[in-house]
Amino acid sequence: MLREIVLDELQGYPAPVELDREVAATLRDTGLVSVVPAHGDAWAILPAGKVGAVQIDDLLVRVKPKEKVGLSKLLFLLGYAKAPGFRSDDVIADEFEGLFPALAESLARHSEWALERGPLNGYVHVEETLRTVRGRIRVGDQMTRRPGLLLPLEVSYDDYTSDVAENQILRAALRIIMHVPRLSEPLLARLAHLYSKLDGVSALNHGAPLPVWTESRINDHYVPALRLSEIILRTMSAEAGVGHRSVASFVVNMATVFEDFVATALREALEPRPGLTEWQYEAFMDEAEPGYSSSDRVRMYVDVVHSVQGRPAMIFDAKYKAASASGAYPNADHYQMLAYCTSLGVPCAWLVYAGAGEPRVRRIRNSDVSVVEFPLDLSREPEALLMRVAELAGRAASTAGYRSTSRP
Repeated sequence: MLREIVLDELQGYPAPVELDREVAATLRDTGLVSVVPAHGDAWAILPAGKVGAVQIDDLLVRVKPKEKVGLSKLLFLLGYAKAPGFRSDDVIADEFEGLFPALAESLARHSEWALERGPLNGYVHVEETLRTVRGRIRVGDQMTRRPGLLLPLEVSYDDYTSDVAENQILRAALRIIMHVPRLSEPLLARLAHLYSKLDGVSALNHGAPLPVWTESRINDHYVPALRLSEIILRTMSAEAGVGHRSVASFVVNMATVFEDFVATALREALEPRPGLTEWQYEAFMDEAEPGYSSSDRVRMYVDVVHSVQGRPAMIFDAKYKAASASGAYPNADHYQMLAYCTSLGVPCAWLVYAGAGEPRVRRIRNSDVSVVEFPLDLSREPEALLMRVAELAGRAASTAGYRSTSRP
């Protein structure tokens, strides 16, 4: 029988749980929670700044986000940050089924649609050594590696094959999902059948960068499966842990997810307006001094800056954190925004918080600077969430005095 431990992301008191020492070590190594000895066979478990789930044999540990963010909304935030076309309905299964079964079911259905007509084929550039001519001879490599020898030959050619990036990504995601413990036998059989359809496709090395693919008319039917596969490959692992236990983990840093989502959504919302939107905009707080290099200056990185004609016009900073019991946000955030505004010469900065509520403008004393606290409620449906970001972009542009313009 599956034993489940559910924690809140902001939980400040430990949950004492009796665990086998090997299970405790495996759970700690996933990074989802901190695990320290308590008394006897008990261990104190606390969230470690991340959300997600870890399943070790018949033990499931879940850490829920502070906002009402279910699986489909979480995956929407993850997916949209990497590909603005990602939709929440790319996750098909009902959330009450559990995170791992829902991911497995969703991947199985999308993969079935993708592979219904067989694996995708495409041209891949190949360079190899052969005893016969194929394609063209790489003369430079031939002379360097085998001076004076006629055989073997260094050749290059374009091969029409199923060993393309799309299939490599899909195969790797299926392989991970198949190692999730306690999936139903029918679901495992479907996943294994799909995996066999990609026999001969190269395996991706664990931890290596994912191969690049470009959405097109040819691979359009693969896109939902690929977007979900990339999320699985970036956030999941499934393997045999200490003592040959079955381990699956899905661990997400919500602060990073929120910042990436806000930056991507703002870039999309500001696209129709004049100017350039940049992430992690580099700036300096102090003036340059003769005899000192830039490495000696006080460097700052602003989450999002929109510049017009090369000058910063709008400043945004995303903060995934909770307000205090009174509803106030940390003072340090406002100090930080004041520094950004002073350095970049911008009179208004926008602090984007994860949470419900209405925007609040704070005018900084003895200055011309205003800091706007702009809550972004992650429990909203994706369409409403994107509309809220569009509202943020519109307000910021209006405050800065810039209107939307159509581009050719």
